[in-house]
Amino acid sequence: MKTNKKAYAGAAVFVFSAALVLAAKTAAPAFNAADYLAHVKYLASDELKGRGDGSPELDQAARYIASQFRSFGLQPANSGSYYQDFQLTTNARLGLDNRISYSLDGNAKTLQAGRDFIPFNFSSTGAGPESGLVFAGYGITAPEYNYDDYAGLDVKGRYVLILRHEPQEFDEKSPFAGRNFTSHAQFATKAVNAKMHGACGVLLMNDLPTHPNDRDEFEKFGATAGPDNAGIFFVQLNSDEGARWLAAAGRNLKDLISSIDRTLKPQSFAFPDSARIQVRIDIQRDLAVVHNVAAYLPGETEEYIIIGAHYDHLGLGDQYSLAPSEIGRVHHGADDNASGTAGVIELARYFSKQPKQKRGMLFLAFAGEELGLLGSSWYVNHPLLPLANAAAMINMDMIGRVRDSKVYVSGAGTGTTLQKIVSDAGARDGMIVDLAEKAGYGASDHTSFTSKQVPVLFFFSGLHADYHKPSDTWDKIDGSAATRLLALVADIAGRLANDAERPRFVRVAEPAHAGGVGGGAGYGPYFGSIPDFTELPNGVRFADVREGSPAAKAGLRAGDILTEFDGKPVQNLYDFTYALRSHKPGDEVLVKVLRAGHVIEAKVLLSKRN
Repeated sequence: MKTNKKAYAGAAVFVFSAALVLAAKTAAPAFNAADYLAHVKYLASDELKGRGDGSPELDQAARYIASQFRSFGLQPANSGSYYQDFQLTTNARLGLDNRISYSLDGNAKTLQAGRDFIPFNFSSTGAGPESGLVFAGYGITAPEYNYDDYAGLDVKGRYVLILRHEPQEFDEKSPFAGRNFTSHAQFATKAVNAKMHGACGVLLMNDLPTHPNDRDEFEKFGATAGPDNAGIFFVQLNSDEGARWLAAAGRNLKDLISSIDRTLKPQSFAFPDSARIQVRIDIQRDLAVVHNVAAYLPGETEEYIIIGAHYDHLGLGDQYSLAPSEIGRVHHGADDNASGTAGVIELARYFSKQPKQKRGMLFLAFAGEELGLLGSSWYVNHPLLPLANAAAMINMDMIGRVRDSKVYVSGAGTGTTLQKIVSDAGARDGMIVDLAEKAGYGASDHTSFTSKQVPVLFFFSGLHADYHKPSDTWDKIDGSAATRLLALVADIAGRLANDAERPRFVRVAEPAHAGGVGGGAGYGPYFGSIPDFTELPNGVRFADVREGSPAAKAGLRAGDILTEFDGKPVQNLYDFTYALRSHKPGDEVLVKVLRAGHVIEAKVLLSKRN
């Protein structure tokens, strides 16, 4: 190819000069580990009590973040305010009117909450019907193990008495995974299964004959994972009371359990028609206003880059604590996610002192992430700046424990230029960058932006044994390594803010093992939806549908609200998960979704997970 040498030389000078200007804007900064750790230490302090959603301490953390943004001279992003308010359900608490009345073998009695029974936090509330009683073993339907406590049992409109745990739990050769419990042992799964069979309520009792050294203790109210409302009454019954009920029906609890374990055959039965039960459950669910914190640094154009992290954690521990015996202690959340929040603050400080970038920068700290990405979901559905102008979103979650200079970066496949930008920056900054996950989905706030077709990058330093425990404390954060990671993020953000070419969004077609309920890892068939974790009065909204998935092939779209799956009503995400796992790859299921107020039916051919 012929070239004009003079023109080529002039062009080379221009490119070199432009590169110098760009390098001046994006040169890796010398972040200060002490400054970074000071933010982490405060946010993860005993004073802030774990920054639980809806707590005064979460508001205190929001004020701290806003004050930092203000001190850097950043603009409030929300009409003069650094706060974007939204409402969420923070917790459930027992009301004063909880009781169970029953008549059995000619004896009538009213049970007292706290002594004779305790509701679960996800139970329905209100007065249940007066109805009959059925014993349904462990309350499990497991076709994969050829086991069903409900086989041949009519429980429609009745209450079911069931056992905790699952059969043969101490048999290493049991199809029920031996000493490792399967999902069938989970309380929420038992609740959904009973509801799907038409029961109006569940009374669960401890299987003490299998656990002779255990005390008959109630689960702590509020400590059990489940939806806000499972759509069925669900209580734990005192085991002595349950054993008396069985004895009145001529059955022995120890013999029933022994027979199930020996034969792996259900021992379910209906109580005499004279047995009548009625429950009244009073659960108060608290609503709170929480805040996303947002500050804006204008650029030369209307386009901008988002740099974000969530700042909430578990407070004193809740159903998501991985140290259930320590619920009530401060879960500090230093790595999850004071580390990412401190990173947003320090990047805001750095860029506020740099020459104006071509594109602006929006700094976002999200609340509600631990309850299901609620803050970022609220933001993308109520953006303070047009999402069409967002060139990319950078999310940082758990960046405080970098090991061996390695950082995991997800989402590089969602933008046409992202992989090269990240790889080049990693080489320049001496970091080992793992780009294996390219789709931009996962259990953090970048997922909300992927669903709105904004290119994303998610920075993460890896899981550890202190995750969701009180022991996730500030002194375990490696400030020097974290600030090296911030230098990498600043390098990448600077490139994204100044490159002539804006990354174009790419929808990545992921294999079936990629994350997301209905399309995630685990057993069962593959569906391919990404859920919006905001709880609706009825149904599950899809935040997105994966490219090439069974759901996509059936014509389902982001924004659809799933209300029925193979003839079963879907009230919440637990219902959907249960209904999906009850099928196998190759099954074709009829689903119903709401789209713009209209009911849409679609046949979905479920596929195999990789």
